[in-house]
Amino acid sequence: MPFTSWRFATFFLLLSPCVWLVYGFFSNNLGANPVETLTHQTGKWAFICLLLSLAITPARQLTGVKKLMLLRRMVGLYAFFYATLHFLVYWVFDQSLSVAYLWEDISDRPYITLGFLGWLFLLPLAITSTQNWRKRLGKRWLTLHKLAYAVGLLALFHYIWLIRADYREVVPYALALCALLGYRLFRWLKTPQRAA
Repeated sequence: MPFTSWRFATFFLLLSPCVWLVYGFFSNNLGANPVETLTHQTGKWAFICLLLSLAITPARQLTGVKKLMLLRRMVGLYAFFYATLHFLVYWVFDQSLSVAYLWEDISDRPYITLGFLGWLFLLPLAITSTQNWRKRLGKRWLTLHKLAYAVGLLALFHYIWLIRADYREVVPYALALCALLGYRLFRWLKTPQRAA
């Protein structure tokens, strides 16, 4: 299959959860608490897309398939897309679009604080994801986009703090994030500058 086809397939595959949620919402097929389902599913897919975007660089380094990097921006933007949907569902349905209620919740509930910080950190990454911004920022672009690591940790602790009971659901996400960050730490420690 040509790589262009892989890009189209990835685009529609990552869009499909959103299509399913929209259809389920308007057909009353999201269970007894559709808002809770929307909130949980958009947050879950934001985390999945973030982990996939973090996995692309190691996959390219381990396989030597450089074209994988052409998927990274799209997958990262999907992480921002689902994180924004997650935030909007919470703000519209739980906070009635009130800035005052939103700020009070962010201030009083730590897991909301972590989630909101994660979304704020994703915002400049989405804005500067284009080639034009990469050229304008130069080496600072790479430094800025390492915020994705912090977003992963914020998302993980947001998730853990939210469920407070049965943590089995979060274990695969935690293991995946630890593996991806651990791989990067290992490579950083193995660079000649570190070894010297």
